[in-house]
Amino acid sequence: MRTIGDRLYRARRRRFVGRDAELKTFRRALEAEVPPFAVMFVHGPGGVGKTALLNAMAALAREAGHATVLLDTRSVDLTRTVRPEPAGERGVLLLDSYERLIAIDDWVREEYLPGLPAGTLVVIGGREPPRPEWVSDHGWRELLLTVPLGNLGPDDGAALLREENVPERLHGHVLRATHGHPLALRLLVDVLSQRGDTGDLAGIDLAEAPDVVRLLLDRFLEGVPTPRHRRALEVCAHALVTTEELLRAALDDDHDPGGLFAWMRTLSFVEERPEGLCPHDLAREVFDADLRWRDGTAHQRLHRRIGDHLVHRLRTSTGAAQRRVLTELTFLRRANPAVRDLVDWSKPACHHTDDMRPEDRADLLAMTERHEGPESAKLAAFWMDRQPEAFVVARGPRGEPAGYGCRLRLDLASPQDVQADPGTRAMWEYARRRRPPAPGEEVAVKRFFVDRERHQRPRSAAGIAIVALLHRRLTSTRLGWDLIGAYSDADAQRDLFRFNGYHRAEEADFVVGGVRHYVYARDFRVGGIDAWLDLLAESETRTGPAAAVPEPSPLAAMSRMEFTSAVRRGLRDLHRPDVLAGNPLNAARTALRHDGGLAGLLREAAESLRSDSRNLKAYRAVDRTYLHPAGTQERAAEVLGLPFSTYRRHLTTGVQRIVDTIWREEMHGLRPPSP
Repeated sequence: MRTIGDRLYRARRRRFVGRDAELKTFRRALEAEVPPFAVMFVHGPGGVGKTALLNAMAALAREAGHATVLLDTRSVDLTRTVRPEPAGERGVLLLDSYERLIAIDDWVREEYLPGLPAGTLVVIGGREPPRPEWVSDHGWRELLLTVPLGNLGPDDGAALLREENVPERLHGHVLRATHGHPLALRLLVDVLSQRGDTGDLAGIDLAEAPDVVRLLLDRFLEGVPTPRHRRALEVCAHALVTTEELLRAALDDDHDPGGLFAWMRTLSFVEERPEGLCPHDLAREVFDADLRWRDGTAHQRLHRRIGDHLVHRLRTSTGAAQRRVLTELTFLRRANPAVRDLVDWSKPACHHTDDMRPEDRADLLAMTERHEGPESAKLAAFWMDRQPEAFVVARGPRGEPAGYGCRLRLDLASPQDVQADPGTRAMWEYARRRRPPAPGEEVAVKRFFVDRERHQRPRSAAGIAIVALLHRRLTSTRLGWDLIGAYSDADAQRDLFRFNGYHRAEEADFVVGGVRHYVYARDFRVGGIDAWLDLLAESETRTGPAAAVPEPSPLAAMSRMEFTSAVRRGLRDLHRPDVLAGNPLNAARTALRHDGGLAGLLREAAESLRSDSRNLKAYRAVDRTYLHPAGTQERAAEVLGLPFSTYRRHLTTGVQRIVDTIWREEMHGLRPPSP
């Protein structure tokens, strides 16, 4: 008679996908006259599929005629008196959820397993890798095979989704949201089946499925001792890498960050890297999504603390350390829609950047011609000959070029070279018209950005080159203009440039090979690198669309004192047009827009004093001194019937009001009220 167990067995076999390498290794051991190992130790985080793999191995063993015992220690105790043993010389024993047997691991290793027949094949499945005693024992070192179990690859994940009848068009979105984690895939499939309408799920992520997050969280949080430890995991999930120093900064009220750091090093879903601790991708997403959903205020507070710490490190580090911090800061902004797809964060571990090599040239030009045409490739070759150091190459796992970025220094280029490229010519002329660079000031332009496969589409491998170019900007000693003219899609990077404080520079747009390139710019002489870093820190918590950055005034680099002095001189020269023509305020946007030019602007600002009765005395002093001058200040005081000291006080107040009015309109676009 067929049983429900028979039906369960067939359903499990039918729905099991992937793990071909692990099953092949197990099958070879079954078929060998003498198994190459006695214990196959499979380890990985909760929900990664260890139980499903052990079930599949048990099925293979039974089909091959081996006596098989599968023991799940969650439901069956293993003790010194209860020690299951498969019959025969070539039996198979599988122990699942081995993390529950850690207390008796010494007994299992030293007595239980050594007492089994020599041909017995043992498979252990647990969250943690074998304890050091397994590896340090010379005997077990020869008989032990350790198998770390990770998420499903793209092909196996897609096979699972096909088995679950998920529409093909959604496979990429679901795999990205779950990182191929088997349990997450199954749970998200359930969410999709409950929705019914799956027409618009391009942006699906775990934040949209709190029930899925809760179930996954239960797996990851099993064994987490206290809320302190959970907070440490939330820090680890939010940052790219976590050090003890970062924990101390993010958990400023915790007295033992070292203890928390040491505890996290023992977790199955946390990896140790040279830079610090890094959780598995899905664990990161689950912890971060849960905190953001459960306590948005705490999530923002954690974000700010980590961001402040990284900005401080960015200001105080140099060289390779500074580049690493910049990468971490870029990663921290990943929740921001404008930054989220800048870099394919699944690939930083297998992609890196370095300088262009002579042998890279043909590959880089080929990918440029493929995506941008022969004219653009010819210009790239032109600059490779003249400024090879401007090119940063993103490399794949074998060192092959995956893409590149190019940041030229126009202040170092000859006038002939600048004029030879429509892009550099347009951007250089824009900078000179708006505010010419002084001798020694850098004028940098991001001229090319090309990914071998995706060109300039989101999540490209070449995205890591952008971080290297950002570092060059950060380390510039006298950066003036920084312009970006590499992109041919007007909207693709708009929000990113806005969040980074770059304004749209339409006058610098150019056409190459019939394709229009859209330019953004920032004058770093206004506030310098420090002001830009402050802007980055401020933008960390922004989530909505970025507002357009106004094009800076040509006078934006003037100090307030210089601006005040120019207004005072303008008032004094109001009736001397030849002298007034040399005043720097003639370049002001407000003066250029005014029908009466600078003279009209100054008169209008003075007349606006009359709109407020509190400024009438100041207006009269300004009127008799500059608008309708009485000749001398002494004569003006006499005409107004005021003691000279009182007259001077009113005049000083009036001039300051005029300065404030013109400054607000020029720098912030705030017009004075009509008189």
